Amino acid sequence: MRLTQRSQSKWQNSITTDSYGSYDTRQQKTNRTIGQKRQPIFIMLLVSFILLGAIGARLAFLQILQGQQYREKAENNRIRIVPKPPVRGNIFDRKGRVLASTRLTHAAYLWPIVVNQPDWPQNRKYLSQLLSIPEDSIESKIKQAGYNASTLIRIARSLNPAQITALEEFKTELNGLEVDIETVRDYPNKQMGAHVLGYTGELNAEQLEKRRAEGYRLGDIVGKMGVEAAYEQQLRGEWGGIQLEVDGAGKVMKVLGQKVGQPGKDVTLTLDLDAQKAAEAALGDKIGAIVAINPKTGGVLAMVSNPTFDPNVFSTQITPKIWQKLQSKGNPFVNRALRGFPPASTFKVVTATAGMESGKYPPNTILNTFAYLNVGGTAFGEWNRAGFGPMGYVRAMAWSSNTFHGQIGRGVGGPTLIKYARLYGFGKTTGIELDEESPGLIADDAWKRKNYNWEWTDGDTVNMSIGQGFTQASPLQVAVMFAVPANGGYRVKPHFFEDPKDVEKWRTSMNLKPTTLQTLRQGLRAVVAEGTGKALNSPDLPPVAGKSGTAEAPPGETHTWFGGYAPFDNPEIVVVAFGEHTGGGGGSVAGPMVRQVMEAYFKHNKK
Repeated sequence: MRLTQRSQSKWQNSITTDSYGSYDTRQQKTNRTIGQKRQPIFIMLLVSFILLGAIGARLAFLQILQGQQYREKAENNRIRIVPKPPVRGNIFDRKGRVLASTRLTHAAYLWPIVVNQPDWPQNRKYLSQLLSIPEDSIESKIKQAGYNASTLIRIARSLNPAQITALEEFKTELNGLEVDIETVRDYPNKQMGAHVLGYTGELNAEQLEKRRAEGYRLGDIVGKMGVEAAYEQQLRGEWGGIQLEVDGAGKVMKVLGQKVGQPGKDVTLTLDLDAQKAAEAALGDKIGAIVAINPKTGGVLAMVSNPTFDPNVFSTQITPKIWQKLQSKGNPFVNRALRGFPPASTFKVVTATAGMESGKYPPNTILNTFAYLNVGGTAFGEWNRAGFGPMGYVRAMAWSSNTFHGQIGRGVGGPTLIKYARLYGFGKTTGIELDEESPGLIADDAWKRKNYNWEWTDGDTVNMSIGQGFTQASPLQVAVMFAVPANGGYRVKPHFFEDPKDVEKWRTSMNLKPTTLQTLRQGLRAVVAEGTGKALNSPDLPPVAGKSGTAEAPPGETHTWFGGYAPFDNPEIVVVAFGEHTGGGGGSVAGPMVRQVMEAYFKHNKK
């Protein structure tokens, strides 16, 4: 049967459709295969995009948020600072003579980067042996500064020539070691005035933390005692330094900048070098102290304490051997001029004042004296063991009668005696600049109840009236006491530096009666003219007034005292000498010390 053209076309179309359908099925399979091959590319692009985003974010974080920090770190790796400590101010006596200055020496420094060197442990050990300092001390200083610090760290001072030579040779092996010149404190008179001047030393870690807010830094040298500590702010000055650019090997490329350090200010003291030297010689090997002050202003002219030390040793490395040698002298850093001891009969000035000012025992009082006073079953003996018969204030002062002053003390009573003791300045610090000062002790009923669980008795009052018992006074406090009758009734504030702005603070009127002052002055003059202070009658001195004292100090020998002022009619100087466990009497042991200081003073201060 023949197909029509339309039927044939329809058939062909049908075949084509079937064929196409069959072919289309194969074509779809082929397309899926191609899509699978492209998937890794898409994944790689996606991962790359994520990684680039993360890197970009990290770069943004580092450059924008932490850029400054890393720029500073890079800058620190490139820049080094060589600090230059300031030159400390000089200290002069009142006539412009040098008491403390500076001298040049060499010091060893390290850059903190040395710890990163592989042979650092061996190099540290060598430095320790060469410089005679412990290894842990070197490591501690570097750690304290910070291992990434950009400044030099001083590890040793005052190098000797052999050490300097060895270190210079060692610099070729230890990159980061420097030897440079610096100034150190110098005391040309050595141990003379050591307790007044004090000494300097490097701040330790604990001290640095306390003073960092004041502008102190690692390696700072500060006053550790005496005037050096009291006037630290004036004497210290300001640091300077040089800023250097270095390469990766630490080689200096160029100088970037320089800050000139500011030297410390000079300080002129009231101290008189001639009187100071005389006081040192007068005390000699005796344990004790000597103080001299201007009775009108309170300016300290001399202050000596023994045993003493040479402050120059602190400008070098203090080894255990040196420290042990210092301590073997017996508390050489204790300033006995500022420590309390029983003032003995020098205190009778206070007792006489209390008697006259209270009105109970006016200046014309006459009392009988005895071999001893019996108070509450306790015998308070007269030092001559017989008594002196009837006496008034002047003669009782001249011969230092215990029973006369004991009767005055018991008569006015403990509270009144204590009142005048404190009015003279006993029982509290004088206000002198030195931190080492002790307030001493003026005990009362409350103090005794607290410390001994017992009430104050008449026996305590009598003991106090002759400068014994609980009473403790420093040589400086006793000097302030003698200045009152010397200057006409003013308690002075002792000091080493006179600022005209503080003139009103130097003197405080005690408002004593003129008759009281006159009687005290007559009695103190009689001590030297005819009594226990005859050792002060010297053709090389103007008329002197004063008072001796001998304190029982079991289990050792007696303490000895003498305090005096001259010229009697217009006093320029008060001198107090104290001998600790010297034995003997105040007039015979301490009196000659006072005379020796006064002779030197008037010899070099003639008008």
